[in-house]
Amino acid sequence: MARLEMEGNQITLDNLEKGIDNPAFSSLGEEELCEERDGPHGGNEKKGGEGNGRVASYCRKALQPASKAKSFCKAHAKALRRVFWGLIGAAYLCYFIAACWLNFQRALALVIITAVVIFFVCWSLFKKYCGAKVLMLLSPLWKYLQKSWPWLKWLLYVLLLGGLVTWLALDTAKNPEQLISLAGFCVLVLFLFAFSKHHSAVSWRAVFWGLGLEFLIGLFILRTTPGIQAFQWLGDQIQVFLGYTKAGSGFVFGNTLIEDVFAFQSLPIIVFFSCVMSILYYLGVMQWLILKISWLLQVSLGTTPTETLSVAGNIFVGQTEAPLLIRPYLADMTHSEIHAVMAGGFSTIAGSVMGAYISFGIDAASLIAASVMAAPCALAMSKLVYPEVEESKFKGKESVCISSGEERNILEAASNGAAASIGLVANIAANLIAFLAVLEFINAALCWFGEMVEIKDFSFQERAESITTFALCGFANLSSIGIMLGGLTSMVPHRKSELASIVLRALLTGICVSMLNSCLAGLLYVPTEMGNCVTILSTANFTSTNYAIYTCCKQLFASTVLENGTLSFTGIWASVAESLPCLTQCCGHYNHTSCMV
Repeated sequence: MARLEMEGNQITLDNLEKGIDNPAFSSLGEEELCEERDGPHGGNEKKGGEGNGRVASYCRKALQPASKAKSFCKAHAKALRRVFWGLIGAAYLCYFIAACWLNFQRALALVIITAVVIFFVCWSLFKKYCGAKVLMLLSPLWKYLQKSWPWLKWLLYVLLLGGLVTWLALDTAKNPEQLISLAGFCVLVLFLFAFSKHHSAVSWRAVFWGLGLEFLIGLFILRTTPGIQAFQWLGDQIQVFLGYTKAGSGFVFGNTLIEDVFAFQSLPIIVFFSCVMSILYYLGVMQWLILKISWLLQVSLGTTPTETLSVAGNIFVGQTEAPLLIRPYLADMTHSEIHAVMAGGFSTIAGSVMGAYISFGIDAASLIAASVMAAPCALAMSKLVYPEVEESKFKGKESVCISSGEERNILEAASNGAAASIGLVANIAANLIAFLAVLEFINAALCWFGEMVEIKDFSFQERAESITTFALCGFANLSSIGIMLGGLTSMVPHRKSELASIVLRALLTGICVSMLNSCLAGLLYVPTEMGNCVTILSTANFTSTNYAIYTCCKQLFASTVLENGTLSFTGIWASVAESLPCLTQCCGHYNHTSCMV
């Protein structure tokens, strides 16, 4: 135990841990310091001795209130802590009531955040004080379920399968083209099973539960009104949050560049988002959120804590950052667990890249949904392709310790997060130049072939927009192999050959997970009936696009007439004052001859 000498008194860490005051910091010690500072005691000079005595007396009197206050605080520390948090709670309650009273709609975000925090606080208190009693009360029921499970599970499976088949039959009867996506979904699952490492060892519980969770999340997001509204609201809040990037990029590049030049408008968002994520990790917010999600996946799929934690982390961070959460355990993980870690990285995108995609105009709600849906699907398909045949050292453990960043303060965390995004920004810019040019050529070629047989506007921009959003929401590409191997090898260099033997199978799994997500989107996505396009475009938030905006912009383009350099409108747009502003907004996302004026 480290020790430090100070004027003959020792400061020991064990004394501090036990709450014992060190004599070096006591009032007596301070009195002695005061006396020693004023000169030696005794001697032949009576006047000096009296002066020293007076100084010592003054020091004692001056230190008495502080000493008493310190003793009082120590004796009543628990009560004072309750009073402090009580005052904080009362102040927040008054603020919350005032905000809701003045404008409830404006305070909706505050209400949701408060409700979530209260729920988890109440849940923690319930587990702490009532958890054991509730488990004891439910133990007879649990024993009965365990005894009856061998036949009860088959009854449950039959009911679920029957309900699913019935729902699909009724749902696809209205839109037969959804059967194409359903067939693709089934073919991809069979394809991955054909490439399974150990066919007889497949954990079908993980497979069915993972696909079931993916289906339920997709059904909630894409079909139910609360799900659509919740994720649309969440997407809007993220867009508002990312809009704060303009404060920094405008100062560095100027307002003109960030309004007219894409590179200065969208790419700084990646820097901002990466900085924020680093701060959230430093504060422990992301670790808490990831632990909650990983617990749900682990309980339902039956996977080990280590692989589940990494895949859950991939919802928010990239393929090299998520394994850092389980870095101390990588050396002892089985091949199947390593494969799950890799597949999770290939199947999802980092939060910073999600922010960049949103800035490109991609629907934020669809991106968030795709990233969340990919997590259970990645675990399920990983256990289908590379089943567990070894004995995991982490099986049965309720949780593992999450590692945190090495930053010493919040400013260092923010700086490191911003600096880490520089390479990503350059990579995205280069890929955009190449891929957008290729996509534009493919669209032009498809239009040309379609016109040969009287098919107008034949391109990748119909219903395929939503499907493509889900399909591209991942890192499953050849260049990611080097990133994945480089990141994991730096953490466990002695397993380099094992990692290299697993990575290709994990890449195939990641590709198919993204495709399964897109098939599920094609199965569940049904375009809503169009309303008045004038109203839609006049009130639209053009920071992102969706099917309604695309269809209305297409109608606006068709209503545009260009004669001798003069632009006019026909149909419902002829007498609308917002026609030209709406056309300008549409031209910002879609190409048309009217946009050349």
